[in-house]
Amino acid sequence: MKKITPCLWFNFNAEEAVNHYLSIFSNAKIHEVSRYGDAMPALAGKVLTMRFELEGQEFIALNAGPQFPFTEAISLSVDCQDQEEVDTMWSKLSEGGSPGACGWLKDRFGLSWQIVPRPLIAMLNDPDAAKSSRVMQAMMAMSKIDIAALEQAYRGE
Repeated sequence: MKKITPCLWFNFNAEEAVNHYLSIFSNAKIHEVSRYGDAMPALAGKVLTMRFELEGQEFIALNAGPQFPFTEAISLSVDCQDQEEVDTMWSKLSEGGSPGACGWLKDRFGLSWQIVPRPLIAMLNDPDAAKSSRVMQAMMAMSKIDIAALEQAYRGE
């Protein structure tokens, strides 16, 4: 177990969420499942926590009820190589959820994700302020990131 592991609080749908995430990411697995015991008879035997891994990042999913829903204050950023990966991640993670601005979305469990293509980061980090500014302005008008449109803005087209 890693020293620091993000814990995601779910409204008693952690097992469904973890299985959904495992179906999306190719490098994913469950490490451990714990269950409620007799101390909480109404929940005895149901999943309490699941320790799982997505692309090398470990998480804990906690089944704990509706008291603390997810907000955009915490999001998971997905590093994507190209438009095909952006499209795939966007489609799978936004299914049943809602699109946001600038590559952000909420999945069907309310968890926020950022779908970020590497070319976007490279263009935003360009030392030419005019180029990076055009890219930023183009990105701000997008929901799902369109790399080709960002490249046009980068070139000033």
